[in-house]
Amino acid sequence: MISSHKPDLQVRFCGIELRNPVIAASGTFGYGVEFEDIVGLNTIGAFVTKGLSREPMPGNPPPRIIETAAGMLNAIGLQNMGVDAFIQQKIPTIQKLPCPAIANVFGGCIEDYCAVIAALNAVEGIAAYELNASCPNTENGGMVFGTDASALYELVLRAKSLARRPLIVKLSPNVTSIAEMARTAAKAGADALSLVNTFLGISIDAKTRRPRLANITGGLSGPAIKPLALRMVYQASQAVSIPVLGMGGITTAEDVIEFMLAGATAVQVGTASYADPRAVERIAMELRDWCQRHHVDKIASLIGALDVTPGSVS
Repeated sequence: MISSHKPDLQVRFCGIELRNPVIAASGTFGYGVEFEDIVGLNTIGAFVTKGLSREPMPGNPPPRIIETAAGMLNAIGLQNMGVDAFIQQKIPTIQKLPCPAIANVFGGCIEDYCAVIAALNAVEGIAAYELNASCPNTENGGMVFGTDASALYELVLRAKSLARRPLIVKLSPNVTSIAEMARTAAKAGADALSLVNTFLGISIDAKTRRPRLANITGGLSGPAIKPLALRMVYQASQAVSIPVLGMGGITTAEDVIEFMLAGATAVQVGTASYADPRAVERIAMELRDWCQRHHVDKIASLIGALDVTPGSVS
């Protein structure tokens, strides 16, 4: 029986009040403004912009997206217009949107990250920064920031010293210990974490004997990675005291609940938007119904409420 009482779906994340914990993920929602006539932006918690770099980037050559079993591989190559064009062309509209905007930031070296943050510091309309730590450090032989603890620490430390808004660090799952990387980011000053980013994968056409992506490898996302993402969100949330944004294969309201039970304060919906451009709105609406059916008065009460006591396995 569904209760007539309306549940409270609000959550507080890094000092930002979200009407609900459902956020549109970076790279799947454009710059946000493109979805204004498709998704009711007053029905979701927030959105994260496409990654922003110091200079415009064309991305990788096609093909760069392919479907896989229960997911997809992408090698877009972080195509974007660059931070200056974003400020000139997108910020005026973003400032009028009815939900918070989080800017995803990346670069090939620490100075690139800092330049993007400095440019965004000067404008209104951004609620927080999401630091994409899954980029190769071009000044250090292509090593990925998010897979080396010392590189991650230095990146977060420098970015945090400059940022005038909350700093969310987006962690790579392609590591031995996600807990170690979570602790490293927190120690360096991160205000929150988001995870997981995509898993590195490859798809091969057996007939042509060639990779299906022009880039050869790509990032795996979608429902296929959900159990791995849940495990990492749980481990990260156990390792740090700062809030966590969970993501990885979320397509239903129940998926959202699972991530929150594992320790996420809010979640990001990404790949689902490719199959259904209104997925983020649909999931947010389903979340209210789920809470009513299961007599959850305040969704924030579910954060980290996973029962792991002996005999608790269902």
